[in-house]
Amino acid sequence: MSTFIIFTSQAKHLAKDVLKKSKDFEVVFPDLNRDGKRFFPDGEVYMNIAKSRTMQGKRVVVLHAGAPNPNEGLVELELILQILRDNNVRPEVFFTYFPYGMQDRVFEKGETNVAENLIEKLVSYYGVKKVYVIDPHFGGRKWVKKYPIRSFSAVPLLIAQAKKDFGDGILFISPDKGGKRRTKISGFQKKRLNSFRVNITSSNAKFAGKIVAVVDDMIKTGGTLLKCAEIFKEAGARKILALTTHGVISAGIVKVKKAYSKLYLINTVKRREANIDITDMIIQKLQYS
Repeated sequence: MSTFIIFTSQAKHLAKDVLKKSKDFEVVFPDLNRDGKRFFPDGEVYMNIAKSRTMQGKRVVVLHAGAPNPNEGLVELELILQILRDNNVRPEVFFTYFPYGMQDRVFEKGETNVAENLIEKLVSYYGVKKVYVIDPHFGGRKWVKKYPIRSFSAVPLLIAQAKKDFGDGILFISPDKGGKRRTKISGFQKKRLNSFRVNITSSNAKFAGKIVAVVDDMIKTGGTLLKCAEIFKEAGARKILALTTHGVISAGIVKVKKAYSKLYLINTVKRREANIDITDMIIQKLQYS
């Protein structure tokens, strides 16, 4: 039985390679409105999955990237899931990048755990059977165990390519405790001052003359990676590499690319700087999960 994969507009850049590499999937794109567009004149999202009536009893996966437009993307995703719910289809959702993933616990009074709330809604209301996520920021949180989440990491792809280019003598560093929790790679102590500024305390490791690689889950403003680059340059590192899964904000990517000897970036989000493809891993996880 073939698997239907519905590509949201933000994950559409992955469809060509999925089609080329596997015949196990029937690729579906949302249908356009009468004007041949995805939006109404007032900016509201239009959604139609004409094939949804044929999907009952079949395996259906919605492939979604939560950037570069997280809010618009979530509206599109929910409309797709509602159409499937109306047709008695219980899908799986595959996030190449999970939006609102950094809001994965209550940090201050008056806030909510947005990441968990989103997962809970997908499962309890829309009847989503599995949620796949690549390098989620909430990886390792205790609440994750309550839900049918299948998270996996693209970090091995990044490390393998860096070693192929620069050899085995690379010192891999995580920029903070969260990164260590997710990747098991040790590193710095980081304190976030606000959405744009961070304070990073270096460990006692000696970086002089070495090739150093920072492994981080995402680039937003780039503040964390830029601060790490300063530390490495001051310590006399021979080369500094940035290994990142998600390129969330374009301006941050540009800054990081300039500050590092080389940037390795997965194409979980459509970015021209992305130089490592994730589609083989997506296919593998869907085939064997």
